[in-house]
Amino acid sequence: MNIPAWVGPGAWGVVGGAAAAMIVGFAWGGWVTGATAEGMAASRAKAAVVTVYTPVCVENAKEAGASQLALLKAENSWARGDFIVKAGWVNGIDEKYRGAVAEACAAKAVDTMGGSASSS
Repeated sequence: MNIPAWVGPGAWGVVGGAAAAMIVGFAWGGWVTGATAEGMAASRAKAAVVTVYTPVCVENAKEAGASQLALLKAENSWARGDFIVKAGWVNGIDEKYRGAVAEACAAKAVDTMGGSASSS
């Protein structure tokens, strides 16, 4: 069987073109691997859950009253999330998101209701 002379350079052209397409696609085209895409999706899902549930938690903090807010404000900033979890303001939230929601809630509650906590 005789193979035409152009097959060798043509095959190398296909291989080189595929390699160039992959390099351009991953470097500048926005292509990602499946694991990277899953990580990005999980990160965005967590951010969405925190965004949605933080106002619910802040409302729970308002309902708890100024004395509870004063106790929250008195906590160290790194311990406020634990305070919120123990207070039960994030009970209806999935365990894997609860800590992140509690931390966002603590920051928001102290910022938005800081004036009412200092008056008690």
